[in-house]
Amino acid sequence: MSEFDIVSIISLVGFLVLAVSALSAHRFSLKKGIVMALAWAAIFAIVVLFISLIEG
Repeated sequence: MSEFDIVSIISLVGFLVLAVSALSAHRFSLKKGIVMALAWAAIFAIVVLFISLIEG
């Protein structure tokens, strides 16, 4: 593992902490948070599939 990998992991953990704290500040329920996470995952999957179909 290089030093760039470590910096990347630390920044990703920091971003995750910021996202979780922002969601908790809005007082989302766990169920609503899971539904939103699944919706975003579906959006990204659709975009990736669309791009892969276009590129061939």
